[in-house]
Amino acid sequence: MTARRDDLGTATGPASPVRRLTLSQARRMALGAQGFTRPHPEVVTARDLVRVLSTVQVVQIDSVNVLTRSHYLPFFSRVGAYDTALLDRLRDRAPRRMVEYWAHEASLVPPTTWPLLDVRMRRAEDDAWGGMRRVAQEHPELVAAVLAEVVTRGPLTSREVERALAHDLPRQRDDWGWNWSMVKNALEHLFWAGRITSAGRTAGFERRYAALERVLPRTVLDDVAAARAARAAAEVSSSTSPTSPTSSAEPYAKPQAEPHATLDAEHVRRLVELSARALGVGTLRCLRDFFRLSPQQVGPAVADLVAAGALVPVTVEGWRAAAYVHRDARVPRTVTASALLSPFDSLVWQRDRTRALFGFDFRLEIYVPAELRVHGYYVLPFLHGERLVARVDLKADRPTGRLLVRGLHWEDGAASEEAVVALQQELSTLGHWLGVPDVVHDGVRADRPAR
Repeated sequence: MTARRDDLGTATGPASPVRRLTLSQARRMALGAQGFTRPHPEVVTARDLVRVLSTVQVVQIDSVNVLTRSHYLPFFSRVGAYDTALLDRLRDRAPRRMVEYWAHEASLVPPTTWPLLDVRMRRAEDDAWGGMRRVAQEHPELVAAVLAEVVTRGPLTSREVERALAHDLPRQRDDWGWNWSMVKNALEHLFWAGRITSAGRTAGFERRYAALERVLPRTVLDDVAAARAARAAAEVSSSTSPTSPTSSAEPYAKPQAEPHATLDAEHVRRLVELSARALGVGTLRCLRDFFRLSPQQVGPAVADLVAAGALVPVTVEGWRAAAYVHRDARVPRTVTASALLSPFDSLVWQRDRTRALFGFDFRLEIYVPAELRVHGYYVLPFLHGERLVARVDLKADRPTGRLLVRGLHWEDGAASEEAVVALQQELSTLGHWLGVPDVVHDGVRADRPAR
């Protein structure tokens, strides 16, 4: 009997799978998995934006606004110009199709992914940053008061919570010695721990904290309640204390250690499988980095998924480490996309993976001193076809309506006439979308085709 083969060359019958990808196949698989093989819709709808998030799974948030807020750019890169107010509504209004949590970093994720990240939420006491841990450990009464304010009055920004506490609990302010910084840390601890969530952002990019019940869809809340009840039952049967409550409104208590291992393992497996779908192809390190999981979590999950046939081990031309693809992965025949990418785009999150796939050594230089930067401050990689061919340092000068190209660096031999024209078109589209239609090459040239 002859086995059928899909686009990856993976056997779908009894024969063993083909386990080798050329570098070009791996690139195209990664780009297809990230949504770069779909044509741009003529009119972008909410469904198109939701589809992008379902494809990439995680869209990183960053406060730098020299061009635009970073979370708007991955959608632009994949569907073209769209109304950003539409994205805001999907995040800020019911029924929400996007919610915020610490997934990779601060990120937008589908609401159905939020409960899976309980594996991180319950480790807030151990893994959260120092200020969050300290306020939970040293001022539990403040954390309880902050939780009560958010549940009763939210959505609230951190400054609104601080003002509400000053009004409602003036004497405790002196007794507890709290200030705005401590309130902010208490909010962030509760957010990390999954006790509260975000109802969106203000125009000034402040998080609006809210009770879970005000944000998460009912089906998601039911899943959260069922999972936490199962953990509590398991811990009671093991003569331990119950874990965190199943809703925002219950009294604050520290979550207990040693969670229900079986449910944890299932959540990690699902996160790894989502990562594999979004990456297209990746090593253990890639699968681990996507949702910031630990080696101890990811190793057993990958082994289980391989045994179940959900992940297929492969080798990639030029890669030393073994890699994995999802069983549903496909290799597009061609990739014809041209796109400017956010420096926080999930395609280029991991520096060694970007180098291995594209031969493109991309380093985020926002936090590098100006005199030490090589390519610029806010540098967007330029995707043309299946290659990353250039880096463009951009700034939106909104008062003058100009999109400033402050730096442009082509990869060796990549500045073909076709690529140069494609970049100019993308810059023009980006400028019009951002309301800065006058593209100005500030001391750099965009028309240097390879000789």
